[in-house]
Amino acid sequence: MGIRLGCIADDFTGATDLANNLVRAGMRVVQLIDVPSDGDRIAEQQARDADAVVIALKSRTVPAADAVDASLRALAWLTSMGAEQIYFKYCSTFDSTPVGNIGPVAEALMDALDTDFTLATPAFPDNGRTVFKGHLFVGDVLLSDSGMRHHPLTPMTDSNLVSVLGAQTRRPVGLIDHTVVAAGADAIRARIEELRAAGTGIAVVDAVSNDDLVRLGEAVAGLPVVTAGSGLAIGLPANWGFKPSAAAARLPAPGGHQAIVSGSVSVATNGQVREFLRTGRPAFSVDPLRIAAGEDVAGEALAFAEGHLADGPVLIYSTESPDTVRTVQGELGAAEAGELVEQTLARVARGLVERGVRQLVVAGGETSGAVVQALGITGLRIGPQIDPGVPWCAATLSDGETLHITLKSGNFGGPDFFSAALALLDEEAS
Repeated sequence: MGIRLGCIADDFTGATDLANNLVRAGMRVVQLIDVPSDGDRIAEQQARDADAVVIALKSRTVPAADAVDASLRALAWLTSMGAEQIYFKYCSTFDSTPVGNIGPVAEALMDALDTDFTLATPAFPDNGRTVFKGHLFVGDVLLSDSGMRHHPLTPMTDSNLVSVLGAQTRRPVGLIDHTVVAAGADAIRARIEELRAAGTGIAVVDAVSNDDLVRLGEAVAGLPVVTAGSGLAIGLPANWGFKPSAAAARLPAPGGHQAIVSGSVSVATNGQVREFLRTGRPAFSVDPLRIAAGEDVAGEALAFAEGHLADGPVLIYSTESPDTVRTVQGELGAAEAGELVEQTLARVARGLVERGVRQLVVAGGETSGAVVQALGITGLRIGPQIDPGVPWCAATLSDGETLHITLKSGNFGGPDFFSAALALLDEEAS
């Protein structure tokens, strides 16, 4: 039997976020890092043993054509493994630019699957992301009034998702509003047919509660492709008869040293770094300007960590205020500054693992992508949830040892996330 749900995620943290929700809903899930190469028997066997496969790409901020190409390669592999439905997952803050990449990827997948309709909803109420009248809210504020307006690569200054998506697509974009969603799956299906008849190709869907996502999940059982944040994942597994099961999230016992690597500049991660610093535990700040000047910042960070790992978790971070980020970007350029930090933190993460770290927290989507690539991780087993959308995972290293790793989206988690994550592993081991 082929896999039921084939998922394409546009970054690494989003992939684990999605996989986490599917596991909690009872599916056996394998997360693969990038599209497997032809003849990759290990990946093929993992897929055959799973109910859902999530392929994690690093496509959120690359040129739109590159994102489309990577997503179509992922689609081809998933359909070759028998995927019955495709799920394109993006961030719950709808990170994108006027030219993409959400719209172009969604349309490419629709074209490849020869379908004339799909939906879009980044709603994830458990993490404070809701959609009402087509507008995305982060907590109690509109997306355009949230910290995302300062994002260095994809600043979100428009909360109207119909408008945002309409600027990126050839197909007309419509809306399925909260009154329809509240009326249930039959009403949603009827609205879909109305929109299709009117020539609408993509519909933004309101969702202000988990119940909305469950109703929506039932309604879209027959669609070849859906596009959403990770929230919709709670409503899809039941279409195949799956029910929540704690056993699906069990991981091997943890061991080794503990460390945190943070490259996110989000408001949430800034707060998490401040909370860690407040506790007085060891932390090393990575300065992009020093990296650009050719200084061995990664080597300094590793030397610092080596002197503290035996005493508990160590934080290596490059997390700054919006003003500082703008200053750095003004000197280096946004893309170059981001790349310098990502590659430095990836080198740090590899060095930490070489020094015996086996419990690793990584904050930031782009940083997470660089880290898993640097560590040579090709697949992850999804474990228990730390905070909504953020699970612990287990990866097998080249020497056969297990690395527990969590890949946290910059916007997710409470102020004490770093401590809570490591404490949860301790609880699981006891």
